[in-house]
Amino acid sequence: MGSDAVVLLSGGLDSTTVLAYALKEGRRCHALSFSYGQRHSVELDAAKRVAAALGATRHLIAEIDLRVFGNSALTDDIAVPHFASGEEPPEGIPVTYVPARNTIFLSYALALAETSGATEIFIGVNALDYSGYPDCRPAYIEAFQAMANLATKAAVEEGAALSIRAPLISMTKAEIISLGLTLGVDYSLTHSCYDPLPDGGPCGTCDSCRLRARGFAALGMEDPALGRRPGH
Repeated sequence: MGSDAVVLLSGGLDSTTVLAYALKEGRRCHALSFSYGQRHSVELDAAKRVAAALGATRHLIAEIDLRVFGNSALTDDIAVPHFASGEEPPEGIPVTYVPARNTIFLSYALALAETSGATEIFIGVNALDYSGYPDCRPAYIEAFQAMANLATKAAVEEGAALSIRAPLISMTKAEIISLGLTLGVDYSLTHSCYDPLPDGGPCGTCDSCRLRARGFAALGMEDPALGRRPGH
């Protein structure tokens, strides 16, 4: 039997691929999602579909409310940017960045790792085809791992080092999708859109949809999640 691992699962393309990757490595995966006041909470339905389809050992949804801090298009009354075909987003960290989100999520994952006996936390951050969020960079992941190993009972008393695994961090979206397909991921189950349509389907024009579409196009494919949009 493999060891236990916590996998942060949003229900999006990257986190789904990471769950499939961890399972392929033989891990017993405790998938962890968050209802944090996000406008695209439909992603939680995708996370449930993915966890069930891939066979996570269990799937937990933690309820927190990041709307109290605001200052993000995902949790506040700020418009999500949309882009025309071929248009690139402006330089800088976008308004869809949620302050300290990955730090908060990883802290919860750390608590779950301690209580479940997991020695690894898997996260689907990526530092190539991504929106420029500061908490998706290798230096951040390394720093959090160092902190985690100073902060847990298992590490301090038992010498049980915990690893933060970010296997996609240096991959393009096309490479991530290609990996997922070899692992049997059904990307029609996933949801990445920041500003879903009234029926819950992806808008196709936010930065997250744009990055997904670019990855599938590089492989000569259309994003299968677009089948949930009217007219497809």
